Amino acid sequence: MLGARCLLRALLSCSTAPCPRHRPFARLSVRDALGSQNASGERVKVQGWVRSVRSQKEVLFLHVNDGSSLESLQIVADSNFDNRELTFGSSVEVLGQLVQSPSKRQNVELKAEKIEVIGNCDAKAFPIKYKEKHPLEYMRQYPHLRCRTNALGSILRVRSEATAAIHSFFKNSGFVHIHTPIITSNDCEGAGELFQVEPSSKIKLPEENFFNVPAFLTVSGQLHLEVMSGAFTQVFTFGPTFRAENSQSRRHLAEFYMVEAEISFVESLQDLMQIMEGLFKTTTMTVLSNCPEDVELCHKFIAPGYKDRLEHMLKNNFLIISYTEAIEILQRASQNFTFTPEWGVDLQTEHEKYLVKHCGDIPVFVINYPLALKPFYMRDNEDGPQHTVAAVDLLVPGVGELFGGSLREERYHFLKQQLARSGLTEAYQW
Repeated sequence: MLGARCLLRALLSCSTAPCPRHRPFARLSVRDALGSQNASGERVKVQGWVRSVRSQKEVLFLHVNDGSSLESLQIVADSNFDNRELTFGSSVEVLGQLVQSPSKRQNVELKAEKIEVIGNCDAKAFPIKYKEKHPLEYMRQYPHLRCRTNALGSILRVRSEATAAIHSFFKNSGFVHIHTPIITSNDCEGAGELFQVEPSSKIKLPEENFFNVPAFLTVSGQLHLEVMSGAFTQVFTFGPTFRAENSQSRRHLAEFYMVEAEISFVESLQDLMQIMEGLFKTTTMTVLSNCPEDVELCHKFIAPGYKDRLEHMLKNNFLIISYTEAIEILQRASQNFTFTPEWGVDLQTEHEKYLVKHCGDIPVFVINYPLALKPFYMRDNEDGPQHTVAAVDLLVPGVGELFGGSLREERYHFLKQQLARSGLTEAYQW
């Protein structure tokens, strides 16, 4: 009886005593793991793709990347983990302890306790080869894999960071984000370069339309934003736009993303220029600050010199010249232009790049364009005999025009005159 009581007491004691448990593995991205300031054995889980495998007699070294960072995380494991499935390109899940690295090449490394191959990869058949720098034309053959290369990965991370910075700038400035339609009946540009939308299964009849009117992929969200600006003082959109331009140049894309904004109660171009300069500088500073390794790679291998250009632009206030001053600068230039600069003729890309270079490779606002060059809705400056409107373009080094905008004509009689001058009177009921 006494022995039974002792045994029961022992069982109760064991059942109530807390059992020691391992801390759960915290899932980390490679970027967060590399940026860890307190790598003192924290148990973590990292998932990604193997960038390199190096097996020694007693130690196995892996480099794993998950797309969150240009730099890969070094995995250190016992040589027993080595197997044929652990190859360049395979996807893995690694559990282990994040510790300080004795190597000067990285601050931290992951001491593996478990390595699981999630997806096999035949390294011989895999089109991306270890330590080979593949040309972009070669990678075009493999659109599903090219984002794994350093160059494409860096570009996509920079684009992602820039997109987030643009949204953040407008939100912090009090703008309301509007999702303007992608399919629309509006021809905002009026140039006739539209992609028309039709159902693929329908036999097209000339007198029938799916929406009862012709519909197109949007070329601009401007008209929709102008409607919204009658209820919200500051609105913007950032979405895809489409142009049916049969061109192979990077300046004329069939699909691209465009930022557009409308501000009510604006009385001067200075207000618009302040927004443009703020957006450019905020976005640029965010990218340079948050993607230093990606920017450095682009600087070395993709667009040499552009990092220095960007830093130079951030240090200076943007300049302002009038269209008339721009024409005078171009006419005094010793350079021979393909298109002769004349007052009343639009600026070409060669003119825009020269103006920026002339101004010390600092972005420059060109304001007050001839009335005849701009749409009817831009505000008349009433500054004869050279008749101009309150329009502005921002020119930047290496590109030319990056931003464009204007004050809107709010005076009824001026609008009627401009519509009549443009031959658009019959399209409106007064």
